This record gives sequence, structure tokens and C-alpha cells, in this order.
Amino acid sequence: MAAIVRALAPGDEARWRDLFQQYVVFYEATVPPEIIDLTWQRLIAGADGMSGLVAEVPGAGVVGIAVCVFHRSSWSPTWYCYLEDLFVDPACRGQGVGRALIQGVYELADARGATRTYWATSETNATARALYERLATLSPFIQYRR
Repeated sequence: MAAIVRALAPGDEARWRDLFQQYVVFYEATVPPEIIDLTWQRLIAGADGMSGLVAEVPGAGVVGIAVCVFHRSSWSPTWYCYLEDLFVDPACRGQGVGRALIQGVYELADARGATRTYWATSETNATARALYERLATLSPFIQYRR
């Protein structure tokens, strides 16, 4: 399955919302509709450092999404790229779509001069972690939240 990664476009809204909602459910979370609306608006406008990518497969349409947030760092004069959300339609997993999206994020980060691209996942997300460990280095840091 050869996925084509491209920038999110206004015509992707319905499918993006569907995949984003599946992503939220996967993590057993809830995101209020008004926040999903705001996220969509930010992505389409390229506002607040946010960028969206989709993976499209000929004949199948959009089968994966990625959301990146570009920000400054107190440790570097350059930008960092936080891959906040990555989701592939369950029917298309294991076929290179996730890898293609991460490569697309790397290309976008490089084009914007980001010197670090990073993300987090659940400790129990073994399938995704197997891919991530082939494409990146596991950080020794532990995340805390309030």
C-alpha cells in the first residue's frame, strides 16, 4: 500500500474528524466537540504553530492523520516539532502508512528548520512502539502532567 502524504486540506474535514474521533476513542479519552472544531480551524489556518498531514491511498482515500505543533525551545535557537497526534485507520495498519506519516512529519520539520521531532505514546501501545523504535530513539524521560 503506497501512501501519499500531503498537507491537510479543507476537503479532508469529514474524514479527518472521523479518524481523529477514532484516535480519541483508541486512547479511551474524550475531547469536547468545540475543541475538535477549534483544532480543525487551527490546522486549516496553520495557526498557533499547528500543522496537519494526511496519508492518502489511491482507491481508499485518506487513511491516516498526523498533527504537529512547532514551538521554540529554551534549549535551542531553533524550532522543535511535537508530533501530537498520529492515527492510522485500523484496516490499513501494518502497511507502511504510519511510517509514511512519520517520514512526512520529518520532512515538514526539516523544511521548517526544526532540530528535534518528538512524540509520546502509551506504554502499552506495543504495535506503534515497534514502529517508533525503528524510526526514532526512545527518550529516557518520563512525562508528568497536571
